[in-house]
Amino acid sequence: MKRIGIVGAGAGTAAAAYGLEETVPDADVTVLEKSRGVCGRAATRRRDGAVYDYGANYVKSDDERVVDLLTEVLDTDGLVDIAEPVWTFDADGEVSPGEDRDESKWTYRRGLTQIAKRLFARTDATVHRETRVERVIRDDDGGIGGDGEPAGVWHLEDTDGQRWGPFDVLLLNPPAPQTADLLRSADWESDVRDRLVDAVDAVPFRTIWTGILHYPFELETPYYALVNADKAHEVGWIAREECKPGHVPDGESLLVVQANHEWSVDRYDEPPAENLTELAALTADLLDDERLREPDWTDHQGWRYALPEDGVARDPLQLAEADGLYCLGDWVAGESRLHAALHNGLEVAERVTARL
Repeated sequence: MKRIGIVGAGAGTAAAAYGLEETVPDADVTVLEKSRGVCGRAATRRRDGAVYDYGANYVKSDDERVVDLLTEVLDTDGLVDIAEPVWTFDADGEVSPGEDRDESKWTYRRGLTQIAKRLFARTDATVHRETRVERVIRDDDGGIGGDGEPAGVWHLEDTDGQRWGPFDVLLLNPPAPQTADLLRSADWESDVRDRLVDAVDAVPFRTIWTGILHYPFELETPYYALVNADKAHEVGWIAREECKPGHVPDGESLLVVQANHEWSVDRYDEPPAENLTELAALTADLLDDERLREPDWTDHQGWRYALPEDGVARDPLQLAEADGLYCLGDWVAGESRLHAALHNGLEVAERVTARL
C-alpha cells in the first residue's frame, strides 16, 4: 500500500487524487482540509434559491486535458456554458466590448464546487474536513524505499494535536504564503526545506475582497461580466450570476463584485456593511444604474491569498520531490486560473506515480 497525505482539498488536490486513483491502484490517500467544503477558491454558496460562485467564476476551455476531464471523464449532467461575453472597463469607468474569443466558460448548475466533489467521488480518498494542519514532520527512519532500503516518511499534526500518517508521499495544496508558513515550522532537517521556503515565500499574491449583491429585478446588459483592463479602478471584476443557467431565479439579478488588490488590502478588516455599501455605489456608477446602490440582500468574502501573480522556482520544487514532498496548485502552475490548477494536479499525480 502506498500512503499519500495531502494538505488542502482544492481543485488541484481533487485532480491529483483522481490521477492517483487511476494509476496507483493500492494508493491510500488522506486529505486534510481546514474548511467545511472542498474546491478551495472555486467556491459556491446558496441562498434564497440562488447559486453563486463567489471565488473563481468559471473554468476556461484553454487546456485540452482539462476539457477532456470535464467533458469526457466526469458526468456532464449540469455542466453549463456561459454564453454572454466578458467586456472591459478602464479607470474612468468607460465600458467597452471585450475580445470575442472562441472559448467556453464553464460552471455547473450547482456551482463550481461540483468539480472537486465529482473528482473525489471517483476515488477512494478520505477527506477530513475542518482539520487544520499545523505542523509537517519528516522521519528519516520510518519507511522502506522502492529498493528495499530504509527511506523517510512524513507525518502531519493538526491544531488539536492529532498526528496523521505515516505517509510515503506528502502533497501541499494551500496558497503559497500558507504553504511557506507550514514549511517554515516543519520538523524537517534539510537544506532543501530552507530553499523551498524561500522559493515559495517569493510568490506574490493579490488580495481580493468580494461583495455579493442581490436585486429583485433583472438587468439588461449585453455582457456576462466586466473586467478592469488597466487595473486602475477600485473594482476589478463584476459578474452577473444570472447569466449562468440554473443559478438565479427568473426576474432577479445577482452580482459578484470583486474589488482590486489595493482597495481590498486597505479595507480588508473594515466592517463588511461599510465595504458592501461602497462596492454597491461603485457598481451603480459603473453600470449607470442608481437602483444598484440598494441590494435587497448581500453576502461577502475576503480572499487574503486570492490570485498568484507569478510562479515558483522549479529547482527547489524538484529537490523537495526527491524527498517525497510535492507542492501543487495554480501558484505552482504560475497562472491564476482554475484550469491551470486542475492541469497541475494531474501533472503532480503523474510524477508521484513515477516515484511510487
